[in-house]
Amino acid sequence: QVQLVESGGGLVQAGDSLRLSCVASGRTVSNYVIGWFRQAPGKERELVASIYWDSRTTYYQDSVKGRFAISRDNARNTVSLQMNNLTPDDTAVYYCAAKFRTQSDYNYWGQGTQVTVSS
Repeated sequence: QVQLVESGGGLVQAGDSLRLSCVASGRTVSNYVIGWFRQAPGKERELVASIYWDSRTTYYQDSVKGRFAISRDNARNTVSLQMNNLTPDDTAVYYCAAKFRTQSDYNYWGQGTQVTVSS
């Protein structure tokens, strides 16, 4: 089992930055793909960014390209999401999720952290 705990959310103004962290425990996640998802009120959950176990492959949703950066420290079992130039459209609950490198679906989820961006 993998337990994921997110932190770093908060209330900021448009144009500000936040850094979200996801700490894994239970087992090392060095062989896992880690994703950051978000869900805004009344909307479906969406994948924002992901990073492969070797950090060589990353994915970003078009709306966050150039503003968000995902990184991982396997030695510390931690994945971070640096979010810059935030807009009100980024307001959502952000979730960290993990899946083993050979699996298609994310099967480990954190509880989420709220990000609210005021205009």
